[in-house]
Amino acid sequence: MPWCEQCAKFWNPSSMTAEGACPSCGRTLERPAAAEGAPAGEPKGATPTLTGSDLRQLAGEDAKAPWHFKLMVGALAVYLTWRIVDLVMAAFR
Repeated sequence: MPWCEQCAKFWNPSSMTAEGACPSCGRTLERPAAAEGAPAGEPKGATPTLTGSDLRQLAGEDAKAPWHFKLMVGALAVYLTWRIVDLVMAAFR
């Protein structure tokens, strides 16, 4: 994400001018992605689509879920199990 020193602000590429300049002060921040060249079959500025195999390749073959995600899924499973047990016990009282 481009940073403008004069404005002290991050700019989203879609909020910059077509030339890649800061909308407030006009300072050039970076070259626009569309000007760097799109593949021959795609129009400039087109968003590429990713398939499942592309995402797996980007993440790497040994990419795994982080430990804190696994911990939260485990805690959710324990909580939902307890709620079901509590519901069943309340139904038989």
